[in-house]
Amino acid sequence: MLFAFDDAQCRSLVEAHGTPCFAYSGVVAKAGFRALRAAIPDRVRIAYAVKANPHADLLKCFASLGASFDCASIGELERVEALGLPAGRTFFAGPGKRVAELRKALEMGVRVQAEGFEDLARIDALATRETAVNLRVHPAFDIDEGNRIIGGSGPSAFGVDEEDVPALLEKAARLAHVRIKGLHVFAASNQRDAAKLKAIHGAVLDLAKRLHEAHGLAFEQIDLGGGLGVSYAPEEAPLDLAVFGQGVSDLLARHAWFKGELILEPGRFLAGPCGVYLARVVRLKESRGTRFAILEGGINHLIRPLLTGQPFPVKVVGKDAVKAGGTVPYTLAGPLCTSLDRLGEVRLPELAAGDLLAFGTAGAYGLNEGMTHFLSHPVPPEVWVAG
Repeated sequence: MLFAFDDAQCRSLVEAHGTPCFAYSGVVAKAGFRALRAAIPDRVRIAYAVKANPHADLLKCFASLGASFDCASIGELERVEALGLPAGRTFFAGPGKRVAELRKALEMGVRVQAEGFEDLARIDALATRETAVNLRVHPAFDIDEGNRIIGGSGPSAFGVDEEDVPALLEKAARLAHVRIKGLHVFAASNQRDAAKLKAIHGAVLDLAKRLHEAHGLAFEQIDLGGGLGVSYAPEEAPLDLAVFGQGVSDLLARHAWFKGELILEPGRFLAGPCGVYLARVVRLKESRGTRFAILEGGINHLIRPLLTGQPFPVKVVGKDAVKAGGTVPYTLAGPLCTSLDRLGEVRLPELAAGDLLAFGTAGAYGLNEGMTHFLSHPVPPEVWVAG
């Protein structure tokens, strides 16, 4: 599903809230979570990645369905703390954890994903009793997608390089309170091929088995990270959840030595399809053979096209391409005073000033990733539509 709201719903949202605005569908969010939950074994925990979209109502929605949460800052920890969840349903990751953040995590009963010995030593100094942590390892095997998103298999700011794990374990054994009880590997991003995800997750479990056999690590948890993908264009096939779930079951059967729980950290997969961004065309111009449509919002609201080179799916509300006589190419530009302010090159029916555009799959890495404060444009409302 590329668009969570039809044209009539988009018009109603604009009448009530103006433009530009974001809107999120609780119906779509719940359906996506339930579909994933039904497809995977009971031993797999779903920890929603708050970084994808930290909207309070979205967090409440997933919490009500039994989700755990993956946080990467003290701000995200505080948003999850407000949900009033019992200890054990939150994880804390990130390559630069400050002491105050670690203290907060320990106070909340959060399982920390330790990125290196510094995390372990700081936790040990803060803890007053035995404290279980998961160790993030940067594997030596090839990692899905490119370096710009998750770092690739080359040098990385994330985790402990696989070859350095033995030396770290030797130092960690001398700590008074910290005990390494889990493994964390983030090795995929926006992957829609279930077979590739199975291969990546299989490599993570193989790594866990090597560490278990070589160092006697008894893993309670193996965190496979995120990576479940969504479609950003009609020609992109969605992730086949049935095949994905069977792949996870097969891997658990193959790794019978592991008796703990697997953890998945879907963010984009759960939040992306539920959101839409609505903005009007302010003006049109042609410059040296290129048609520009200049919109009310740009990378201050949607920066992903600039970072990845892939636009969000977009439609003109109320204009059918066939009835309009086909489509023409447009470069979508925003209102910011920089030539970086581009939302992609797309084909749309002939546009006019005032036309309403709807950007789909905008529930993840939308407003919370944008350059919101650049040029001090007003922050658009985020509307939660429960039913």
